[in-house]
Amino acid sequence: MIRGLEGWHFIIILVIVLLLWGAPKLPGLAKSLGQSMRIFRKEMKGLGEDKAADKAAANAEKSNGTEGDSTSAK
Repeated sequence: MIRGLEGWHFIIILVIVLLLWGAPKLPGLAKSLGQSMRIFRKEMKGLGEDKAADKAAANAEKSNGTEGDSTSAK
């Protein structure tokens, strides 16, 4: 558990949340939170794939000897 928080602390927090937002709004809140988490994970995965693709492209340029060679003959 989080340092300094016990089980009854979480019960008090839950009661306060219920009082502030009300029981009918909580499922919608949970749904939007879940969708946000899903989008965040998808973007993080895409970011990792982009970095891997950039790294592969840089390695390909090094192996072809074209790194920094912008004056190649046509």
